[in-house]
Amino acid sequence: MHCVTYSALTATYCLSGGSDRKIHLWNPSTSTKIQTYAGHGYEVLSLSCSPDNSLFASSGGDKLVFLWDVATASTLRRLEGHWARVNAVTFAAADGSMLVSGSYDASVKLWDIRARDRKPVQSLDDAKDAVTDVVACGAEVVAASVDGRVRAYDIRMARCVEDVVSPAAVTSVRVSRDGKAMLVAALDGAVRLMDRANGALLKRYTGHRNDSLRVRCAFAQDEEFVVCGSESGELFVWDLVEGKIVERLSCHAGKVVSSVEWAPGTGRRQMITGGADGTVVVWGE
Repeated sequence: MHCVTYSALTATYCLSGGSDRKIHLWNPSTSTKIQTYAGHGYEVLSLSCSPDNSLFASSGGDKLVFLWDVATASTLRRLEGHWARVNAVTFAAADGSMLVSGSYDASVKLWDIRARDRKPVQSLDDAKDAVTDVVACGAEVVAASVDGRVRAYDIRMARCVEDVVSPAAVTSVRVSRDGKAMLVAALDGAVRLMDRANGALLKRYTGHRNDSLRVRCAFAQDEEFVVCGSESGELFVWDLVEGKIVERLSCHAGKVVSSVEWAPGTGRRQMITGGADGTVVVWGE
């Protein structure tokens, strides 16, 4: 399993994608598989749900971004423009009309899913190496890259702010709900909490093993904690403020924990992880 994500707002459902080239829709409360979506010719690397949960987007090794209708399990669009695998995709606009993708070809592309043309409306080519993750935050797009930098693009102002994060590849980025801080994971075995206003390092979280594969990090439990997968087959939980390890959760048969997602919404106490053993694990009270 390369990627997991919850449905927007309510987190009633979750999606998973992996090396089997399929996407599965689950009810995380009952472990019931609701639907399977097949269309990718290569592994699925990223998933994102639209704000109203009627659509979701996927990307993968076939260099395409797929737009799916949840109810009919049909492909609405196959967006072409990248010339290498697409590592990340996310919905950008509040109404779900825009998609952002990041690729091994070192570009970030913006797509208007209402347009007839399947080509991107904009291509951002500042990265010096593969783009590993993308996040949308209001009018901004935040992109992580193997070149060790995180770039924030203000689409309206046509401005790019670049933060040098690590000498190693950056594999995951998340932005706090207020947009003032970001969580960044890199292949030097550290997760960093950074101030977006001035690029200052606020806290560094270590203890997990991450030096060769992409593992995801996330804010957890109303942003009181930080969670991240590990190549050691554990899920690490840190206190956001103190930076101390709170828990080390063993899972996925000791194989790489590649992805983690905390259920959206205030007061929610559930998360899902995906691992190299091909399973999705639901965590909660």
